Amino acid sequence: MSKYTRRDFLKSTTAGAAAAGALGVGSAVWTPQAFAQTKWTPEKGAKLRVLRWKRFVQGDEDMWMANVKKFTALTGVEVRVDNEGWEDVRPKAAVAANVGSGPDIIVGWFDDPHQYPDKLVDVTDVANYLGGKYGGWYDVCRKYGTKNNRWIAIPLGIIGNAIVYRESHVKAAGFDGIPKDTAGFLSLMQALKAKGTPGGFALGKAVGDGNNWAHWLLWSHGGKMVDEKGNVVINSPETIASLEYARKLYDTFVPGTLSWLDPSNNKAFLDGQISLTGNGISVYYAAKNSQEPRIKDLVPDINHARFPIGPVGKPAELMQITQMFLFKYSKAPNAAKAFLAFMMEGDQYNPWLQASIGYTSQPLKAFEANPIWTSDPKHTVYRDGGKIMLDNGHAGPLGYASAAAMADYIVLDMVAEAASGSQTPQDAAARAQKRAERYYKV
Repeated sequence: MSKYTRRDFLKSTTAGAAAAGALGVGSAVWTPQAFAQTKWTPEKGAKLRVLRWKRFVQGDEDMWMANVKKFTALTGVEVRVDNEGWEDVRPKAAVAANVGSGPDIIVGWFDDPHQYPDKLVDVTDVANYLGGKYGGWYDVCRKYGTKNNRWIAIPLGIIGNAIVYRESHVKAAGFDGIPKDTAGFLSLMQALKAKGTPGGFALGKAVGDGNNWAHWLLWSHGGKMVDEKGNVVINSPETIASLEYARKLYDTFVPGTLSWLDPSNNKAFLDGQISLTGNGISVYYAAKNSQEPRIKDLVPDINHARFPIGPVGKPAELMQITQMFLFKYSKAPNAAKAFLAFMMEGDQYNPWLQASIGYTSQPLKAFEANPIWTSDPKHTVYRDGGKIMLDNGHAGPLGYASAAAMADYIVLDMVAEAASGSQTPQDAAARAQKRAERYYKV
């Protein structure tokens, strides 16, 4: 494993910026940092279409598009980027896989590539190049990106999830910070509600925020969808305990969370409706960049913390990994591989991390050295997603079943049903068991 330090980061960024500045639009000159592209010479007249999720942080999109234009300037390959809502990327990717046409590259979610691995180009050469240059892939990212010892996707990053809260409201409720355990966390949520400053977590079809906290809830109590062999075991005493906890927690929520999608808790927090939620760094980013004084004034009061530890006794968090995958129907696979590698090179990736103020964390260990993680202490909690998170197939294998179960929102629906009281914990767990068994056939 190579070691990549902050000094290395600064040297490569400075050198890359200087080299990039020397290149004009359409230049055929390759920088040393663009070595990967000499391995995958784009096809003559190649054009690419990329579909990715809409940004929550403007700096993400701005720098992403700047990097895309830089790629076109260096290669002559025209790249069209389409941005879709988070909930729309998965079905559009599935349609492309089924009909055999559509975007060359899709920037999608979780283990979606495992639903149609035979439709995807083997990108092992790209993954090995990047891993060798940038300190290696985190184990969980390697698991997400590979199938049968070949890479079927390139992990782009991890949209970190953490507790986002108002410090003043937490202190007014009698707490110095976010409790480290689930029992203390419930007490905090009850105290916040009593003070008229409740919290709330997404329980609608929220790809990121809903899935992330619902899986934490399940796993932190020792529940899981399947065991190591892929047997469905979600209808368990541990799961029922997690759902009983969810019911108590839901009683403290602001009304309306059953319909929340990914943008909903951001809006509720910035509007002052809630004091605590589970989210990425986008709430903090939006407050810092807001032109409204009432929102800008929230910045000193916003802080972040890791999710509490439950009865299982160790971190048990899901975070939203996003991966780039290339379909075999692409007429320009070499150009597409060149694009994948280019967007992950330090000269592009480091500025993208910084422009996003850490909204996405790295799948490659070298980028831990990016100064964005320490320039503001409130960023640091989002740095280590790749180190601590579990994959969504936990504790079993990733594959069609795990991807389909996630796409069908089985865990999130189960939590929503039990939390809201529309099902008893026992009935919600039993229904989840039957739904999961449709996908997991051992």
